[in-house]
Amino acid sequence: MDLDISGARVFFEIPIDFPVLGRIQISETIVVSWIVMLLITGLCIFLTRNLKEENISKRQAVAELIVETANKFVVGNMGEKFRYLIPFVSALFATSVVSNLISLIGLRSPTADLSTEAAWAVVVFIMITSQKIKTNGVGGYLKGFTTPIAIMTPFNILSELATPISMACRHFGNILSGVVINALIYGALAVASSALLRLIPGAVGAVLSQIPILDVGVPAILSVYFDWFSGVMQAFIFCMLTVMYIANAAEE
Repeated sequence: MDLDISGARVFFEIPIDFPVLGRIQISETIVVSWIVMLLITGLCIFLTRNLKEENISKRQAVAELIVETANKFVVGNMGEKFRYLIPFVSALFATSVVSNLISLIGLRSPTADLSTEAAWAVVVFIMITSQKIKTNGVGGYLKGFTTPIAIMTPFNILSELATPISMACRHFGNILSGVVINALIYGALAVASSALLRLIPGAVGAVLSQIPILDVGVPAILSVYFDWFSGVMQAFIFCMLTVMYIANAAEE
């Protein structure tokens, strides 16, 4: 197990040898992604314990509110025939939100790794394509690439492939930018704190200059936007694009 300490974070890779699969590396993104899934699973189990029809608890009320909100979001934007996608969209939103916000406890967000969003985008792209084929048939789907004229086929193919790429890069770019900006702010405040406290004469100034006092408070205020607001908003946008793309595919 190799540890590469960069700043305040520890990035690691655990190589595991399999006779058939070969050498597999378990990265920090994979580990934190499993932690996210465990957190979501635990929360679901907690919220759905001892469900009742009458005199429901506050925990059950929260669970019912979440389910009702998910129902309204999917059915309201896609129609009643897409009700079967409610679990998928809900799981996608929950995973995205928890992944974005897990950086608040010091873990590196899995969504700051392009491979995470790319995997999600590929799944969504497959669902969009399958919906188009279901609506128009294989022949109709392939014929759509020649619209309005055959010479546009290469451009239509590129446009089709651009859908998952744009979804992945949009989500990844916004989350990674927040991580980078927060790191820069922490670094700048640490330098400013050291320079300011070093003005105090004697040993007191020398000791205090080693303590990044300005790192306390200010980053927490900024994280309200970069972590909380931006994290939830990006999860909402990704899910909204998902439902709209799939719904539009059924109308083509």
